[in-house]
Amino acid sequence: MESHKKKVAMVTGGGSGIGFAIAQKFVENQIQTIIVGRDENKLKNAKSKLGDFCEVYPCDLSRLEKIPELVESILKEFGRIDILVNNAGTNMKKNFIEVTDQDFQQVILTNLVSVFALSREVVKNMIKNGSGNIINISSMASQYGLPKVIAYTASKSAIEGMTRAMATELSPQGIRINCIAPGFIITDMTGKAFDQDPDRKNRAISRTPLGEMGKPEDIAEAAYFLISPGAKYVTGTVLPVDGGNSIGF
Repeated sequence: MESHKKKVAMVTGGGSGIGFAIAQKFVENQIQTIIVGRDENKLKNAKSKLGDFCEVYPCDLSRLEKIPELVESILKEFGRIDILVNNAGTNMKKNFIEVTDQDFQQVILTNLVSVFALSREVVKNMIKNGSGNIINISSMASQYGLPKVIAYTASKSAIEGMTRAMATELSPQGIRINCIAPGFIITDMTGKAFDQDPDRKNRAISRTPLGEMGKPEDIAEAAYFLISPGAKYVTGTVLPVDGGNSIGF
């Protein structure tokens, strides 16, 4: 792996879970990593664990008007953004007929529109540099139907389509765009949910060929590969990291 000392990465939702694990992997490999999120205290706590190669930029990405200002501030301080990981997102569990237009639009805004808007602003700099890597985080919800998460499913399916469209348009300019679709990953949020519903946990594991849930570090390893020289001929792909869950029965 070549030295990453001069690389600058931006990870949204980097204060916890999968985002934190990705930021940690980057920092361990001396990539200057900027973590972005709404909760400043959570970000500062993450930075205390990640050290000097991590910087904190609090921002609510659903406020689209703040995104150009955020990117401009980062470029002013660091000069470039080589890697963007679009990880931040929200979920909403409701019966289909109970989901309001506002509910649906809020999830789409956070999970899809803000990803587009942030990518657009970052890509402007990547084009100038003639290189760049973007990783979008999708979900198993895009691989098959899950009940009671209609807005989330729609947003993550769109992310995968957007990944392919971005790759087709931007890869000729040296920018690779790929997507990771995590399976059942143990985080604080999912851990609590499964602990309260052991039957659901057993169902999830029973249809996962590898027989266990994944860890945030599994996603981080995939992300690190996708931004590495080893993946220089990989673009526009959606990589399930799910223990085989999406093909299991």
